[in-house]
Amino acid sequence: MKKRLALIFIVCSALQSCDMIEYHPYDGRVTGETGINEKNITLIEQAYTEKPTIRFAMIGDTQRWYDETEDFVKSINNRSDIDFVVHGGDISDFGLTKEFLWQRDILNKLKVPYVVLLGNHDCLANGKDIFHEVFGEVNFSFIAGRTKFICLNTNALEFDYSHPVPDFQFIEYEMNNRKDEYDKTIFVMHVRPYSEQFNNNVANIFQQEIKKFPSLQFCLNAHDHQVTADDLFEDGVMYYGTANIAKKKYLLFTIKPDNTYDYEVVDF
Repeated sequence: MKKRLALIFIVCSALQSCDMIEYHPYDGRVTGETGINEKNITLIEQAYTEKPTIRFAMIGDTQRWYDETEDFVKSINNRSDIDFVVHGGDISDFGLTKEFLWQRDILNKLKVPYVVLLGNHDCLANGKDIFHEVFGEVNFSFIAGRTKFICLNTNALEFDYSHPVPDFQFIEYEMNNRKDEYDKTIFVMHVRPYSEQFNNNVANIFQQEIKKFPSLQFCLNAHDHQVTADDLFEDGVMYYGTANIAKKKYLLFTIKPDNTYDYEVVDF
């Protein structure tokens, strides 16, 4: 027994002296930049609020695919026609603190502003807390090109249906918030209605509510790991889904002043 204890002491001392174990991966210590979304929303709105035509890229589900995320950043930085990037969530795989920080540091190399939504994998362990500190609120909005982007937490299953997900109070508030500053609306979410993560008891009500917004252009989602384009409720409102970053694709949208838009799947 004494020999075993001595061996354990030696191993533990060696690990500590070599800094091989920094801290528990879920302990929540965040280093580096925080409040990413708020800062980048300020940049977007200062530059593009009144811009007649805006062009943005949509990605999602970058969890574990760091090299591919790096390639995406390089691809965007090689262009000069993209105003900002929207990440549809699942920036982490297991809710590990380091996962959020690694992805943040990669995305911070973008030459354009970006925002990140909460994904269901981001909710694991204490991931919600890490997301909140690094990126910000789980429901938020911003305006670019007189188009309001309403970004929602729709991961109801991860909240055990104990929180309002989606938050109809937030949606109702956004209807009149800054109403003189926008003419068009785009809803962004990680999981779309009829997903296993969505609270499908309210799917139809959700659709009815978002259609009340001025000139609803379309909805965006991630989560499904493949490119999709569906008139989900057969009411003319398109839901566009982006592939995971491992497939090396992103969605590119151009919102025009004549109330039309262009949609493209870009391989990189």
